[in-house]
Amino acid sequence: MPKKQIYLTGFMGTGKSMILNCLHEVCGFDKIEMDEQIVQEQGMSIPEIFEKKGEEYFRNLETELVKKISAMDNIVVSCGGGTVMRQCNVDEMKKNGTIVLLTAEPETVYERVKGSHNRPLLEKNMNPEYIKELMEARRPKYEAAADFVIKTDNRTAEEICLEINKRLKTVDN
Repeated sequence: MPKKQIYLTGFMGTGKSMILNCLHEVCGFDKIEMDEQIVQEQGMSIPEIFEKKGEEYFRNLETELVKKISAMDNIVVSCGGGTVMRQCNVDEMKKNGTIVLLTAEPETVYERVKGSHNRPLLEKNMNPEYIKELMEARRPKYEAAADFVIKTDNRTAEEICLEINKRLKTVDN
């Protein structure tokens, strides 16, 4: 694979973490979960970062992390849901990487995230209608950034990983 990084993007709950682990196994790439990395470096949860420092601060941390990752080889990255909302992040990711957009229906996302309290943008609006609204607002930027799109509804991690692996081979040639 000539490209050095695989970036998994998409709305929260589309399966980025699950696919990250699967691709790590299948491709033998190192892996980075951006949100986990930021939590580790900051010593506080994402809701705490949003509350104490604000969303802009968090987005700046994402941008700095994307810059660090772009210098790495053979790595699969699970991006935070808002990472591709900044064009500078997308530009950096495209330099050496392939951006894979994972999608799911709002109802699927709701089922996957409804028990989580680690999603500040959904905390007061945990319902399929709001999820759909937010997804639609982000969709143009997600699609513009993506090298290709994979639907994750009603599919196993293995099926999705095999499709990504196959598609990566066609993107890189």
